Amino acid sequence: MSTQKITDLATFMNGVRKRNPGEEEFHQAVQEVAADVLPYIQDKPKYQDWEVMRRIAEPDRIIIFRVCWEDDKHNIRVNRGYRVQNNNAIGPYKGGIRFHPSVTLSVLKFLAFEQTFKNSLTGLPIGGGKGGSDFNPRGKSDSEVMRFCQSFMTELHRHIGEDTDVPAGDIGVGGREIGYMFGQYKRLENKFVGVLTGKGMEYGGSLIRTEATGYGTVYFMEDMLKVRNDSFEGKTCLVSGSGNVATHAVEKINQLGGKAVTLSDSSGFIYDKDGIDAEKLEYVKDLKTVRRGRIAEYAKEFGCEFHEGIRPWAVNCDLAFPCATQNEISEEDAKVLVKNGCVGISEGANMPTVLDGIEVFKEAKIMYAPSKAANAGGVAVSGLEMSQNSARISWKEEELQELLRDIMQSIHDNCAEYGQESDKHVNYVKGANIAGFTKVADAMLAYGVL
Repeated sequence: MSTQKITDLATFMNGVRKRNPGEEEFHQAVQEVAADVLPYIQDKPKYQDWEVMRRIAEPDRIIIFRVCWEDDKHNIRVNRGYRVQNNNAIGPYKGGIRFHPSVTLSVLKFLAFEQTFKNSLTGLPIGGGKGGSDFNPRGKSDSEVMRFCQSFMTELHRHIGEDTDVPAGDIGVGGREIGYMFGQYKRLENKFVGVLTGKGMEYGGSLIRTEATGYGTVYFMEDMLKVRNDSFEGKTCLVSGSGNVATHAVEKINQLGGKAVTLSDSSGFIYDKDGIDAEKLEYVKDLKTVRRGRIAEYAKEFGCEFHEGIRPWAVNCDLAFPCATQNEISEEDAKVLVKNGCVGISEGANMPTVLDGIEVFKEAKIMYAPSKAANAGGVAVSGLEMSQNSARISWKEEELQELLRDIMQSIHDNCAEYGQESDKHVNYVKGANIAGFTKVADAMLAYGVL
């Protein structure tokens, strides 16, 4: 590919689409990064001559396998499992496992690609990967989930290891699923090593891992506000989702003086104008992790509004935290948020805003933190769990809280350095993409052509 082609986004993306037909989520993720990286490398022949961006956009390895298991009625069920190992230039592949009916190869390739840059931004020596299955744990018994997880790990164990690829949890994969998979890995390999993160404290887990993604997303917003000599105090905040990331984002928003007024799930969203305080938040955590209920039950319990089948982005707010899933903010949603006075977005979910929506935020010059930077707190603490496992030690909560805060501050500062624009506005998308790219690219150049 010539210099002209490498630095031309349309030509580059035509090549990506040709090699990966029909994978819309993957195309979106690559384009969002390439739009900033290609202009940046235009006067840097070392990246062009060695085709670094093209190589990063091609996964190192993709494993696809059959997962057979037996349900409680003795029916044989068949699902498909995946592991996408995108890039290990700076360390072992690292990224979650997702169990959800929406899982496809395109979704996992986009997540693994994003994870490569996210992990680079943390400053920790971890590469990018992602995996999962179209299995849906919702409505399944513990025994059914156990049998599926054991079958899934029976194949996956061949392709992972503490110095090769270290998966974690993601949507549909929490402590229960991690425990079943780690137990099966230990049985098959006859080794007790840190091959999975997000483990229980009883068998090598880390404190604050559960809180880290949500906390980190809010910390990033706090750092953006500080640049403007502002704070959370008195700010009305919208949060989507009601799982681990969303609830801990609300928890940290409350601690910093903000007021979160929404949560959501696939059935709709609740609007609590009085704010979701600590007592209400405990109700949500029990609802979602123990009873596995629907967010509409919150509205009945506390007498607030429930809006069926829609997302919360039309509610007036100062700040917004999309913490549910990819592409949950459309272009129209983005316009409504800006029109209603929202001045900051920090993404807790992976790629929750469509490309046209990102352009709306950038043109409005509001504070916008992309997921690869804002939600890196989870993988940062996963990386710290790996370090604790390797050293056979456990750090105290205070130490981990301080390390998480320092990592998020460092990510913000790196993004601000590369994203500073002439009018004093920080383009955090540009900053995150370039900062994440340079570390991975320089490592790849050190190895030659591989």
